[in-house]
Amino acid sequence: MGLKLIKLMRAYEKQLGEMIDEWKADQEQNHTDRSPGVIFKYDYHDFDYYLSHLELKEPQDGKVPSSVFFLLDEERDRLLGAVDIRHYLNEFLLREGGHIGDGIRPSERRKGYGTEILRLALKECRKLGIERVLITCDTSNVGSARAIQKNGGVLENEIVCADGGIMQRYWITLGE
Repeated sequence: MGLKLIKLMRAYEKQLGEMIDEWKADQEQNHTDRSPGVIFKYDYHDFDYYLSHLELKEPQDGKVPSSVFFLLDEERDRLLGAVDIRHYLNEFLLREGGHIGDGIRPSERRKGYGTEILRLALKECRKLGIERVLITCDTSNVGSARAIQKNGGVLENEIVCADGGIMQRYWITLGE
């Protein structure tokens, strides 16, 4: 398939812009979610600022350190999605957010990329020394639930979130 996780760099500035613009148009038109939210936090047009603020290296303002990767289709030189890996859980992440927030751009959904980005993200979690990974998804997000289950996710429970939505909480235990 020629898919890999990459760190964002200037060489992918154009691809990032195309992906973000497509995603934002879909969010406006179809009211889809913004996961992973971190890639929408800053304006990518100021690429240097965007790049320098994409990841959190140290805990700050109640947030934990994170690593952000993008799913690249090497054959098409196209960014397909992104994943935000939180290095550990604080109280909020333990309840609602989990270790991983990911998403696939609208035109590439329902093609198995959600399962693949999660599989690759779990390898990165292992490198970070995370042995048990918490992943959450809204109960209405059947595609995310399937991707989590295909990667070994075991449903612990469903909770009512602060915004009133119902969230499923899955755990994946990483082996050697």
